[in-house]
Order: sequence, then C-alpha cells, then structure tokens
Amino acid sequence: MRNLADALQAVAATLWVGGLWVTGFMVAPVLFSTLPDRATAGLLAGKLFGLMAWIGIGCALYLLLFRFVRYGAAAFRQAVLWMLLLMLALVCAGEFGVQPVMAALREEALPKQVMESVFRDRFATWHGVASGLYVIQSLLGVALVILLTRRK
Repeated sequence: MRNLADALQAVAATLWVGGLWVTGFMVAPVLFSTLPDRATAGLLAGKLFGLMAWIGIGCALYLLLFRFVRYGAAAFRQAVLWMLLLMLALVCAGEFGVQPVMAALREEALPKQVMESVFRDRFATWHGVASGLYVIQSLLGVALVILLTRRK
C-alpha cells in the first residue's frame, strides 16, 4: 500500500502543478490570441481556471492527508507541508474570494461586456489580483515539485 500512496502523491503533485502551468501559461494565452472574441476567450479561460482550482483543492487535500498519515506531527516541521498549505490558501482565496467579485462585476455590467462598462477598471484590478495569486501559486508549485523529488 505504501507504493500506491507514494505513486498517488506523485500523480497529485504532477496533475496540480502541471495543470497550473499548462492552463495559465499555455492554454489561456492561446485562447486569447486565437479566438476573435475576447469575451468568449475569457469565459473559456475562466471555466478552465475554475476547474483547475477544484483539481488543486482535491490534490492539496490528498497531499496533506498523505503527509499527516506518513509523518504524523513531524509533518509540521517539513517545508512541503507549509508549501501545500500556502498553495491551498492561494487557490481558495482565488476561487472563493476573488472569482465571486469578478463574477459580480460581470453580472452588473450586463448587457455590456465588463471590459466595455464602467466596471472595467475595477474588473481589471481584480483580474490583476487573481493573476498575481495564480503566478505565486504556480511558482510555489515548482518549489513543491523540487522538494518532493529531492533524494532523502
């Protein structure tokens, strides 16, 4: 059973961090550079970021459970645990804090697109916050992978 748990740890970290990088730094830019309508590109990108948030939450919960089962209270003395908690906090802040604000601004702007409305500046500010959280989470993900792959 130990080998399965170890394999699932590797899969969870790969899925989460790889998904962050592919979605944020490959798929989203391609959507905006390819689709003629930025609103449609934004809608699709938003759906993908939301999906990645839930994948991240699920992977974080597994990885945290793995650490506590494997190391018990000693997990609190490991950088991996604190990295996971910080990444989880960032994904939750984005999904449950920033995204609802952005969705409300989109809704208030109707029938116009939010970037063509009086809410443009506020939306751009919140989009910047969301992007910052995402970039930090992505960089922490690289550090997480490095920590998990170190030889003991």
